[in-house]
Amino acid sequence: MSQKFKELINSERPVLIDFFATWCGPCKVQSSVLTTVKENVGELARIVKIDVDQFPAIAAEYGVRGVPTLAVFKNGDLLWKESGVHDVNTLTNLLKSFAN
Repeated sequence: MSQKFKELINSERPVLIDFFATWCGPCKVQSSVLTTVKENVGELARIVKIDVDQFPAIAAEYGVRGVPTLAVFKNGDLLWKESGVHDVNTLTNLLKSFAN
């Protein structure tokens, strides 16, 4: 997964990674928000979910200490990372700004 993850974040378009856990209540809320964000940004950005329990090494490598944590990568660079639940407008605007 780590090599595949590296290829994923080396994308020309922004990639929002949702670090989540299946047992996490706020992660379920964030997931429904991201569904709307995906509709808003379309092909401008990708949204990928990473289960921290299945891929603890990736979560550790990027300093994920709590879930949900969202991170935006473009061309392999970490552009933004925050923990907690974020709203549709904030994430939509964030991804659109990184896409341009």
